[in-house]
Formats: sequence, C-alpha cells, structure tokens
Amino acid sequence: MTDPLQPQFTEVVTLIKTARQKVIATTNRELIELYWSIGRYISQRLATSEWGQKTIEQLAAFIQTQEPGIKGFEKRNLYRMRQFYETYPDAEIVSSLLTQLSWTHHSILISRCKSEAERLFYLELATTERYSTRELDRQINSGIYERTRLAEAKLPERSHSKPLSGVFRDSYVLDFLNLPSHHSENDLKTSLVSYLKEFILELGRDFTFLGQEYRLQVGNSDFFVDLLFFHRELQSLVAFELKIDKFRPEYLGQLEFYLEVLDRDIKKTHEHPSIGVLLCRDKDDEVVEYALSRSVSPTVVAEYEIELIPKELLRRKLNEFYELLATQEES
Repeated sequence: MTDPLQPQFTEVVTLIKTARQKVIATTNRELIELYWSIGRYISQRLATSEWGQKTIEQLAAFIQTQEPGIKGFEKRNLYRMRQFYETYPDAEIVSSLLTQLSWTHHSILISRCKSEAERLFYLELATTERYSTRELDRQINSGIYERTRLAEAKLPERSHSKPLSGVFRDSYVLDFLNLPSHHSENDLKTSLVSYLKEFILELGRDFTFLGQEYRLQVGNSDFFVDLLFFHRELQSLVAFELKIDKFRPEYLGQLEFYLEVLDRDIKKTHEHPSIGVLLCRDKDDEVVEYALSRSVSPTVVAEYEIELIPKELLRRKLNEFYELLATQEES
C-alpha cells in the first residue's frame, strides 16, 4: 500500500534537488567569472611586457605553495584562462551567456573550433540544447556546424522553406547505429528507433518522437509513415521517409501524399503545415533542386552517413560552396 505521506515527502526531495541545481549553477558561474578575470590579468601583464612566458609557470608554482592541493591552476590551465579572456574580452558576454556552460565545455570550444563563427554556433547550440561535454564533443566530431551551414545554403528559395533553415541539415551522421555498408530500410528504421536518444541528439532536442510505422487511413487503404516526429519550435508534424538508395524524384510523390493526409486528418488546428524529410543514402543536388522546384509542401531531402565524415572534407565542401556563391555574385 502506498504511504499517504509519500507525495509530501516527494515535494521535499524536489526542493532539495532544485536547491542543489541552483548551488551548482551559482558555483559554475563564479568559477567561469574567476577564470575570465585571471585570464584578463595574465593577458594584460603579458601585453605590457611586465611578464614573460616563464612567469605563468612561476605563477602556477606559487599558487600551489599558497594553496596546496588546489586543482585547476596548473600552467596549462592558466594559459587556457588567458586564451579564454582573449577569445571573449567583453565582460557582458561572460556574465550572460558563457556562465551557462562549464569550464570543460569552454575548453573544448576554444581548442577545437577553427573560427569565431563556428565557436559561437556551438556555444549557442550547447547552451540551448544543454549538451553534456560528451555530447558537445560528438557534435563537433560529426561536423554539425558545417552540415547545418550547407543545409541553409542549399535550401530552395521558397517561402515555406525559410523556417526550416537552421533546423534541418543537408546530411545526417548515423555512426552510432553501427550499420553494415549493405543494410535494408527495415534495418535502418529499427536501429533508429533502438537508438532514439542518439538520433534525437543528431536531429535536435526540439523533436518529439510520435511513432514508427505511423498508420494513416485513407478510404479503405492503410499507409504507414516510417517515422513521425513533432517539432516543438516549428509546431509541425515531421514525417521521415527512409530510403537506402540514391534519391529519386518519384520518392517525393509518396512523401507529399503522407503530408497531405497528416494535414487533413492528424494536424491540430493551431499547428503549422506538416514537414517531410526524405532521408536517402545519397543524392544529386541538381536532381533534388529540379524535383523540389514545384513542390508545394515544406520538404527536405537529406542524405545520411553511417560513418563520421572527416571534418576537413566538410570544411572544404563549405568553403567551395561559399567560393561558388561569391563567383556568382561577382558575375
């Protein structure tokens, strides 16, 4: 029999957990601000030639003599604090955005991002999505910045495609599925559902899973959407159709039919039109452009990889795309 006092006891435990989270957040904020202040002090001393590079090593040793056993103030970390300040010299940014992430998050961002745009992208993404350091590291490994920028650049110039920018990507990396090179659509679908947490991390946490083989009935016939999600920010149903081969224009007909049924029979009155994502093993961008040119439904055609794409390759593709756009603007 359930203890009648249990709900009240649960409330007390909730208060404890809430207070603990606030303490952790406050401690983290103080730590980030401290590291930034130390970084500013070191940077200013080095800039005026009052200190040399060996002075930082001497400082690390001095701190150990004054505060034996204290961690986090080794020479390497002091250099990182200096770099942290020089990366974010604006104190207002530190007090607002940066303190929401841990020092380990910032160490990853400073050491691994090659440009300010990339760093700010991951900074905002990690804050919004509340990534753990492991999740942040995985997203950088998978080149999510480059893939998002490529998707934004390649989305067709149609009014209903504009809200999709920044939400859907040109390609998805599904390395966590450990699929063999030759696999069936059912293998892909089953694995995605089995690794749903990892898949939603790849998609973005605003996606809520509604069902696999989601049944749609039209007349006396049944149809099934491979995977159905709901996107909280867009307030739209999102239908995923999975194809293990190269994109074919005829695939769009089936997906648009599903979107029409979803909008007529499933979508609630306050929700926006349903979105279709055709996830293929490969695609030809020019064929996709032609196929989508007369599409009236918000639809994205993306490809998936079962292994991590080398980041240098993604960066090269993104740079080539920007160079092509610059050439077109000049002409």
